Amino acid sequence: MALSRSVLSLLTVLLILVGLGAGVGWRLITAEPDGGTQRAELPDTEGVTAEGALQFAGAQVVRGELVVRDTLWVRVATSGQAVANRMSRVATRTSGLVEDVRVQENDLVDGGTLLVQLDTSEVAMDQARAESELLSAQVEFEERMLFSGVENLLDEEGRRERERIVRASSGLNQAEVNMEQARMQVEWTRIRAPFPGRVADLQAVEGAYLSTGDEVLTLVELDPIRVEVNALESEVALLEPGRRASVSFAAFPGETFEGVVRSVNPLVDPETRSARVTLSLPNPDHRIRPGMYARVAVDARPYLDRILVPRSAVVERDRREVVFMASGLNDQGEGEAEWRYVTTGFRNETHVEIVASETTSLLEPGEVVLVDGHHYLAHQTRIHLDGDPRERP
Repeated sequence: MALSRSVLSLLTVLLILVGLGAGVGWRLITAEPDGGTQRAELPDTEGVTAEGALQFAGAQVVRGELVVRDTLWVRVATSGQAVANRMSRVATRTSGLVEDVRVQENDLVDGGTLLVQLDTSEVAMDQARAESELLSAQVEFEERMLFSGVENLLDEEGRRERERIVRASSGLNQAEVNMEQARMQVEWTRIRAPFPGRVADLQAVEGAYLSTGDEVLTLVELDPIRVEVNALESEVALLEPGRRASVSFAAFPGETFEGVVRSVNPLVDPETRSARVTLSLPNPDHRIRPGMYARVAVDARPYLDRILVPRSAVVERDRREVVFMASGLNDQGEGEAEWRYVTTGFRNETHVEIVASETTSLLEPGEVVLVDGHHYLAHQTRIHLDGDPRERP
């Protein structure tokens, strides 16, 4: 039994020594002069892609963007929901049976479109009675004016006063009011769209009796669409109408919609310590619907004339911020990666400012900074740009 333990111990020691030897050999094969490491070259390149061939040849495929001098907008990020630009609960102004429903939910209608028609039998009779009474009053008025015998004795002002008295005493004024009211009652049986929009929450059913004030449907205007969000009281002072906003919706992953700040509520809710901010977005195809959840980033504070690079360009090495620049590029987009320490300033969701410092480099507009494929590069590594940003419009 003791012999078996000795044999096992010896085998274990031998395996450890073999492993250490293999590790040292691998390090010797892949070591660079500056102490870094690189991927070992594979002798068999049959069937590799173009990108793989470049890597075998020692050139790392990367992507770059131009360093720019521009305004950096620090943004306020918050969430909210879409609401209709205008919404009206259309109700009846008179009572009656529903004779005809002309629309369905989600129909797009113009302003003034007939939506629902109520029965007109009773109001039509009222209108006919009012017309008859108006005709009688007009006849009496004209007779009294014609045969009064005083027209030639009155001046212009006297004739106007005489007409006013006869109109009132003949009942013509009241008959005209009754006629106008009868016409109005007939028109109220025709329920029309108050503005262009889409039909929602249709409640009218043919044959149902509706009383005055009963809701028939809801009409919503969707273009433009509004988005209402709550901004913290510390952020409200940074926002004002006209500022740009980027909006994304859970319903449309990967899409971003552009809008502007329409209004900022001057009142701060004492419970949430926030104020309502309303945005306006174009919505010509009506894809965005009221109630959709939205994530919003609003331009809040501008920092003018700043050197900017994409956030993905900045990596950390030895607890210091570093960017890799494309150096010595030829016409084929081949060159070297140049390691530069940088000092960063303000940043937003997409870009970061590079500021001057005695111990780091300040980049120049028009230089190419690497933004993809650069995380494991060493200084002066051969690179190949996947599309040259200098040639982009």
